[in-house]
Amino acid sequence: MDVHAIKLRFEIIGTSPLLDRAIDIARQVAATDLTVLISGESGVGKEVFPKIIHQLSARKHGPYIAVNCGAIPEGTIDSELFGHEKGSFTGAHDARKGYFEVVSGGTIFLDEVAELPLSTQVRLLRVLETGEFLKVGSSKVIKTNVRVVAATNVDITEAIRHGKFREDLYYRLNTVPINVPPLMDRKEDIFLLFRKFAADFAEKYRMPVLQLDQEAVKMLVNYKWHGNIRQLKNITEQISIIENKRDINAEILEKYLPVTHYRDLPVLYRNVEENKGVSERDLLYKVLFDMKKDIHDLKKVVGDILQGDGTNQNISKSKSPLIKKIEEDNFESIEEAGDQFPIRQIRNDQIAEPIQESEVIEESLSIQEKEIDLIKKALLRHRGKRKNAAKELGISERTLYRKIKEYNLDS
Repeated sequence: MDVHAIKLRFEIIGTSPLLDRAIDIARQVAATDLTVLISGESGVGKEVFPKIIHQLSARKHGPYIAVNCGAIPEGTIDSELFGHEKGSFTGAHDARKGYFEVVSGGTIFLDEVAELPLSTQVRLLRVLETGEFLKVGSSKVIKTNVRVVAATNVDITEAIRHGKFREDLYYRLNTVPINVPPLMDRKEDIFLLFRKFAADFAEKYRMPVLQLDQEAVKMLVNYKWHGNIRQLKNITEQISIIENKRDINAEILEKYLPVTHYRDLPVLYRNVEENKGVSERDLLYKVLFDMKKDIHDLKKVVGDILQGDGTNQNISKSKSPLIKKIEEDNFESIEEAGDQFPIRQIRNDQIAEPIQESEVIEESLSIQEKEIDLIKKALLRHRGKRKNAAKELGISERTLYRKIKEYNLDS
């Protein structure tokens, strides 16, 4: 069966080469018993690929079951997958067969597999490697013959790095990877899907089919569908039900497209977990220290310019870009503005006393000292009322009490 025939059989809409590639991989791997890991964003239609694999395999006459791992509570997931013996835990009034026992000879689809607890991942790894498992509360080994197809919409490599997913299980599941492309990478399929959904809803609600003008089609195709096919289908249904007009223009369509809150710009940090060691207070102190250094450098530049030292050779070379820019410009902008603004020009012979070079005071960079100073100022401002002081400092009252005791500020 070729890709086109598979699309017709499973009602897959689209002509994207990326989609065709994913379908072709599913077609080729179906004849084997290899484990398959399907990845892709939420709403791209990952659930159809396990059905393709099962129906085109030698197991097509065996049972098929789809399990949403994220929807089963952690306390019962082992019982659901592997079964339990009577009395093995509170509420286990009877013995029960798990999915891996019931589906033996068929295919089990584990959706949202990254949501499995680590203890369950160990059990799953054993099933994949040996085909054996133990029921909850039992010591009897049970054999099963199940083909596993898993799916996830999260970056499992990131989950592994943060200790939330076993690396050995990932490589065992990822024997054959299939990546389902997001709708943003299938722009040629967006309008085709809209027409299909519009026709389905017109038949369902017994009303004429929606029609989009050219501007509306352009808006539809260029919109960033972060919810993918699921979001497109929902919006098509909304318009079909709410709008009395069947001819939809861009103005009408825009009312149903939510304003995206996603940023396309690169972010400063890849992951919040990577920067736990850097607090907002530390970053704020660094900015303040840099600003103070700029001000000190600026005072020196002004003093040297007023004394006629245009070369500024005695100034440290390690200045900020802001100070260097001021030196290069040499206050040309101020001189040019003299014709427009009443700025008094100061000459060297008008200065009664020579201007001494500004003394740069090296301030302490100790965060602890700055923190003590801020706490003292906040307590003084609020007349010792710690609740108000803590609120202004942006910390809890308990933290403020601890800091006062730690720094011996009670006296």
